[in-house]
Amino acid sequence: METVENGDSSTQAPVQGISVHDFSEKIMEQLVHFHVMKLSGGFFLWIGSGPVLSNLAVAIASKHDSMPLSTLVLGDTSDTTASSLAQRLTKKTKKQVFVSYNLPMTNSNLALLVEDRIKKEMELHPDQF
Repeated sequence: METVENGDSSTQAPVQGISVHDFSEKIMEQLVHFHVMKLSGGFFLWIGSGPVLSNLAVAIASKHDSMPLSTLVLGDTSDTTASSLAQRLTKKTKKQVFVSYNLPMTNSNLALLVEDRIKKEMELHPDQF
């Protein structure tokens, strides 16, 4: 295990690496790619059909409310898809979740099917989230 020295003292703290997990699925005639980066205490999830980062949302559990807090860090504030998905995934996993959702909002069923596919992958590979 790698260690890194804490700047203020000589205490050694373990460094946890970032693991990457990719999967794809054809959903409603569209090939959707999923990219998961597991972080210490959370994960980053990118969803899209091409190399675009049009938005980024983050959600974290709150000790004051059963519903996690979420905010859009990057992108169009009128599109709440990424924030809502991050919030639901945080509630499910109890982890900090970053979501970048880069699919067109032409069909609301697509977002539901995408979320179902993510949940299926979480059941198949819980160690990747």
